[in-house]
Amino acid sequence: MNAPVFTPGGKIDTAKTLKPVKVAVLTISDTRDEESDTSGDLLASRVTGAGHDLVARGIVKDDVEAIRAQILAWVGDGVEAIVSTGGTGITGRDVTPEAVRPLFDKEIDGFSVVFHMVSYASVGLSTLQSRALAGIVKGCFVFCLPGSNGAVKDGWDKVISAQLDSRHGPCNMVELMPRLMES
Repeated sequence: MNAPVFTPGGKIDTAKTLKPVKVAVLTISDTRDEESDTSGDLLASRVTGAGHDLVARGIVKDDVEAIRAQILAWVGDGVEAIVSTGGTGITGRDVTPEAVRPLFDKEIDGFSVVFHMVSYASVGLSTLQSRALAGIVKGCFVFCLPGSNGAVKDGWDKVISAQLDSRHGPCNMVELMPRLMES
C-alpha cells in the first residue's frame, strides 16, 4: 500500500532576507557520544546549511533532570530554538516527552500531527512509535524529534526548516518571536 503524498502550501520569498535564528541542537541518548552522534551531526549541518546560527550543541543521557537542566540553561542563555533528537520512543528509557512537556508554556500540538504525516510517508505505521512534540519554553521554541537520521531529515527538512525561515509565507514562527512573551 502506498502512503498518501501531501504537498504543503506556502513558499519561500527569495526577495526577502533571511533572519538567522539562534539554534541549539541537543542529542538525548544513553549510547551516543560525539563520535557516534550521526543524527546530531546531521541536524547541526542542516541548521547551519539553512543559514541559522548554531549557538550550542550537547549530548545528555535519557534522564529527565539532565534533559530539563540543559534546555533551561540554553533558554536562559538567549537561545531562540532548540531541536532535540532522541528519547521520543516508547521504550522504558525514552523520557524526552516526560522531561520536556512540563516545561512548556504552550505546546504546539500541530507539530506532532504534521511530523507524523510526513513520517508516515517515509516509514509507514512505524511512525506510531514516535512521541515527537514541540512547544514554547520562556519564549524559546523547542522541537523534539526521534533519534534516527531519517526522522531528523523528515522533521527538519519537511517541517521545522520552513517555520524557522523568516522568508516563508504565508507565515512562519520567526515573525512571532517578538510576541512570544506577551501577557
